[in-house]
Amino acid sequence: MKTHIDIQQACNDKPPVTDAVLRHWATRTIETQSAGAEITLRFVDRDEITQLNHLYRKQNKATNVLAFPSDIPDYITQDCPFLGDVMVCPAVLHDESIALGKPLIAHWALIVIHGTLHLLGYDHIEDHDAAVMQALEIELLAALGFDNPYSTEGYDIE
Repeated sequence: MKTHIDIQQACNDKPPVTDAVLRHWATRTIETQSAGAEITLRFVDRDEITQLNHLYRKQNKATNVLAFPSDIPDYITQDCPFLGDVMVCPAVLHDESIALGKPLIAHWALIVIHGTLHLLGYDHIEDHDAAVMQALEIELLAALGFDNPYSTEGYDIE
């Protein structure tokens, strides 16, 4: 089964890497858990991410990433299951990377991996689940040549 990553550019702010790199990061993440699947990576502005965050999380502010797992039954998408959509706000990632003193591309890699893991069923609501998710993020980032983002005290993803 093949992995397919659909990329939608719905804002003026562009990712700092090519679509091929974004697809590689998401594909590596998916293929650690699945033989293949389809997801959408959608890049949105502050207004759209704020509206979505307010509607689905009751938080009236911009956020870096939101993941919307698909509710399409597996039997309908059995050849290539559609896992869902990952919404990323490039402007927020840019601001966060500066505020946190993190390289922009490394922060992007983390956020793409993080959102994709949410589509695979991972979350960070409970401490144990957060530890499992962070360990996977660290492992995937290392395989892609990035440092552990959580080694800096106080670094966390909402």
